[in-house]
Amino acid sequence: MKRLVLLILLLIPINIYAKDVVTLDKCIDGDTASFYINGNLEKVRFIAINAPEYTSKIEYYGKESSEYVCNKLTYAKSIELEYDSKSDMKDKYDRVLAWVYVDNELLQKDLVKNGYAEVAYIYDKYLYVDDLCSIQDNAYNNRVGIWANNRKVGYCNNYKKVFNDEFDLSFIIKYISYIVVLLVTLITIFIFIFIKKRK
Repeated sequence: MKRLVLLILLLIPINIYAKDVVTLDKCIDGDTASFYINGNLEKVRFIAINAPEYTSKIEYYGKESSEYVCNKLTYAKSIELEYDSKSDMKDKYDRVLAWVYVDNELLQKDLVKNGYAEVAYIYDKYLYVDDLCSIQDNAYNNRVGIWANNRKVGYCNNYKKVFNDEFDLSFIIKYISYIVVLLVTLITIFIFIFIKKRK
């Protein structure tokens, strides 16, 4: 019976968003940095946000954004990366896409809250985008950081329209698979009990 229970537990799909503890190599700008991930040097693009440029071209609030991120990462006691199951692992520039935690706080939320970045590049129903859009609304209304320059909001309005109003087939399929596994498990248990009683 113990083996059967163990088999059932192994069959049930579980969503775990693992985090990698990483070490900073160097700061790049307000939405990109280079880290050592499991001993490998990787450039990481902070998923779901866009900070003003401060590398090849200079944009309004780019310097402030870059300096803020660099200070946060340089003086962090711990940095962790979380990967989103709805996103590709890397972008077209071969940068790892990840949620970045600095001392257990989500860096993307901090940057959007303080007007150093905006919500952007949303291609699916990513983990924290609803929260980010709500935080951005507040930053925009208070003209914090990048929003002091009459910047227009784009992605959050489009995201809400596309991902909250449409029929989410992947969500339905995911939970149908849970139900099927549960039904197969229950049928297996009943068959096992029935056979045992007949002996």
